[in-house]
Amino acid sequence: MTENKNVKKRNTKGIALRLGTYVIRQWHLFIPAVILTFVSNHLALLGPKYSGAAIDAVTLETGVDFPVVWDNVIKMIICFAGAALLSYLLSIIMVFLSQRIVYIMRKQLFEKLNTLPVGYFDSNATGDIISHLSYDVDTVNTSLSNDLVQVMTSIYTVVGSLIFMWNISRPMILIFVLTVPVSILFTRYRSTKVRPMFRARSKKYGELNGYAEEMLSGSASIRAYGRQDVISGRFDKHNDEAMSAFYNAEYSASLLYPTINLINNVSLSLVAIFGGILYMYSQNGVFLEGSLFFISLGGVAQFVQYSRKFAGPINEFSNILHEFQSAFSAAERVFKVLDEAPEKLDASDAVEMKEVDGLVEIDGVTFGYRPDRTILKNVSVTAKPGQMIAIVGPTGAGKTTIINLLMRFYDPDSGEIRIDGKPSMKIKRNDLRLAFTMVLQDTWLFHGTVFDNIAYGRQGATEEEVKEAARRAKIDGYIESLPDGYNTVLSDDGVNISKGQKQLITIARAFLSDAPMLILDEATSNVDSRTEIQIQEAMNGLMKGRTSFVIAHRLSTIQNADTILVVTGGEISEIGTHEELLKQGGFYSTLYNSQFS
Repeated sequence: MTENKNVKKRNTKGIALRLGTYVIRQWHLFIPAVILTFVSNHLALLGPKYSGAAIDAVTLETGVDFPVVWDNVIKMIICFAGAALLSYLLSIIMVFLSQRIVYIMRKQLFEKLNTLPVGYFDSNATGDIISHLSYDVDTVNTSLSNDLVQVMTSIYTVVGSLIFMWNISRPMILIFVLTVPVSILFTRYRSTKVRPMFRARSKKYGELNGYAEEMLSGSASIRAYGRQDVISGRFDKHNDEAMSAFYNAEYSASLLYPTINLINNVSLSLVAIFGGILYMYSQNGVFLEGSLFFISLGGVAQFVQYSRKFAGPINEFSNILHEFQSAFSAAERVFKVLDEAPEKLDASDAVEMKEVDGLVEIDGVTFGYRPDRTILKNVSVTAKPGQMIAIVGPTGAGKTTIINLLMRFYDPDSGEIRIDGKPSMKIKRNDLRLAFTMVLQDTWLFHGTVFDNIAYGRQGATEEEVKEAARRAKIDGYIESLPDGYNTVLSDDGVNISKGQKQLITIARAFLSDAPMLILDEATSNVDSRTEIQIQEAMNGLMKGRTSFVIAHRLSTIQNADTILVVTGGEISEIGTHEELLKQGGFYSTLYNSQFS
């Protein structure tokens, strides 16, 4: 139990220090902010001193010394006005500071996501990842822009007020010797209870975002199966859990403020009572001027104002701590992503691969996404340059896993994959991936013009090259029929066009690539039969001279393959040409006859 507490303390301290490094990097904004904090708070602390002097000028036995009163009132107004102006300038600087830090943090986070292995995205919900970029970073921003200023202000105010009170009446400070430790101990006690609740709140919000993103992306299927009520019920469950976590965190944190406020109000009441007693004895001559217990009416007024300034930050500290708990939990989630192990670096002896013939050898490869579950078992196959290798088999047999290994999204547990005789582990990963062009069943388009989406296949592609790729993919007629042709803007992921058209655009992108090897994963699954025939003719031209790996459920598209692999249970159960496999009368023959009987 003690060890867990020490770990939490180290984590909190480490997060605070790590956030501090972001602040220090913006020293050109942070240093002026610190100076403005000190100056504005010092002016605010001088105000009560002049107000107390004005009160003492009113209570003189000779009457009211108006010149002294007005002189002190003017000084007081100048101090408070100057403090307000500098606080305004401080707020502006802190907005710039926090926005700059958040910009850097969000940039680092996005860049980090680009370096993470594919396995990270396979095991984490997209909505949860997005919540790191939005909710968590914004929570940190709120704390930096508001709470950091309050912390700097509070420290100077507490120390400054204590010094002024010490000079006014040392005996009255004894009140705070009793009340302040109570406030500190209670705050520390509550913070240890509240921190895990804010961590749970951030986690539940991430799960809620992930579920919402997943369901919204499948809205058509949900309606088709009439599952709206079921999905809404599950969303309600996630929403209830998120709200429950939010309530628990906020409720537990909210108990802190009124308790600290009660303690501070008691201390202020004691200050007023004790100050009044000392003042009466001072007026009756019991305490002579200059003695330890002597105090004037102006001194009492000053002490009360300083005690309020002293108690105010302590009271606000509970709110600040509340915000910091939330910010630290959010920052912890952000730093957890930033600390994720990136995709393995290329081996020290990895070589570049610019000229590729296309010889691919998969030699005794065994692989599992988890140690306790093997997906591929001792798979071996050779693809000679320019050959078409088709991969068929039931769902979950390991077909796509072979593609993932070819692209080095994952590395084999044992065995080896070689490209032109070189082990893929010894080839620079970027060169290896650029040697392949992929057309997947799940198409990906981005917000931009049709031209930009096709030209994504090759940097610096000309307009004529893009149009030629579209013609070869049989999509040029559709594009030219659009109001703005190739300049038509596609919405996010191309939701304003059909799935078949999206597939054809990604195929056009593949035509534009100069990669010597090709991967087609159900590339024609979203087009009609007539278009499939046209695309297949174009694909035959695309695959000519390129080593191609084709995953297909429609066996009509792979009858001309040089080699067909039948993968069942993670193993190659059959291998051969279309005619050879039909003669064997095995799984392939059964599958083929079921499609064409």
